[in-house]
Amino acid sequence: MHLRLERRETTPLWLQLVLPLAAVLVTLLLCAALVRLAGADVLDAYAELFLGPVRSSFDLQQTLIKTAPLVLTGLAVTVAFRAKFWNIGAEGQLLAGAVAAGFVGQRMILPDVALVPLMLAAGAAGGAAIALLPALLRVRLRVDDVVTTLLLNSITLYALMALLEGAWKDPHGGFPSSAPIRPEAEFPMLGGSDLHLGVVVALVAAVLTWALIARTTLGFAIRAVGAGAPAARYAGIRVDRVLVTAAAISGALAGLAGAGEVGGVHFLVISDISPGYGYAGIVVAMLAELNPLGVVPAALFFAMVLTGAESMSRATGVPVYLAQVIQGVALLAMVGIRLFATYRLRVGRDHA
Repeated sequence: MHLRLERRETTPLWLQLVLPLAAVLVTLLLCAALVRLAGADVLDAYAELFLGPVRSSFDLQQTLIKTAPLVLTGLAVTVAFRAKFWNIGAEGQLLAGAVAAGFVGQRMILPDVALVPLMLAAGAAGGAAIALLPALLRVRLRVDDVVTTLLLNSITLYALMALLEGAWKDPHGGFPSSAPIRPEAEFPMLGGSDLHLGVVVALVAAVLTWALIARTTLGFAIRAVGAGAPAARYAGIRVDRVLVTAAAISGALAGLAGAGEVGGVHFLVISDISPGYGYAGIVVAMLAELNPLGVVPAALFFAMVLTGAESMSRATGVPVYLAQVIQGVALLAMVGIRLFATYRLRVGRDHA
């Protein structure tokens, strides 16, 4: 008897749905060993991890607030990866969007009604601008986009820190931050809750991104370039233009996440405005199989992990850093399990 991998002609829909769930299950099984090493009961720890974020109305709202930037960065990575533009820079694009939105909300003299829409537009423009640089370097000079997008995260972060320590520092603040945005620039809250407009923006963005990828000519071009740039070029698709456009859309989505954090959560710009949402967006996108609608439940899962980690730590003593471990293991598990989306396992007999 021997095992061999056989390439699939098509991947069944049921398998596309099962694979992300299998990756989550594998992740939780592997991380259970770390929970045991911490001296905690696995079931108790996981109960706190996943029930803590929905135990009260306040906990649920905080989970949904964390879900919004994860949806947007997950969508940013999804669009870029669909075009084979390897955007590892959603974190820096989020920070750029936060700076641009904060500038509009704090320093621009505009009618009150225009502040929130222009903050969103500025956030999207700021993120797109940061994403365009590595895209242009790739299409013009063939510079590796993984390297440039990754390095721009640090460049953007240190530029932000220099800004907050210098020209933009709030003289009345006790730590490096900008002055608060104007009250009129704060995002509207939904129904008297803590949920802000950015949560709605994230959900609308998921639907629009799905429609873009699945139902438009540009979406077809993005998918064609991702499937094979030489074939797409032979078919008359302007590959470089599609790559640059996908990069701009990707950066704009990440920039919207930054605008949401400024306008709906912090109401000012700080250097640690993101706890790693941009990097987590890569895991979210992979777990969603690069499906824009799948990004929403994947982002919700990771938001629950981030929110529940503190509750789990208080109740069981497991370090909160388990949340980051779960993110990393989930990415590795999904990458490994995706093999079965392309190949099926066959059992054969050895012939004497």
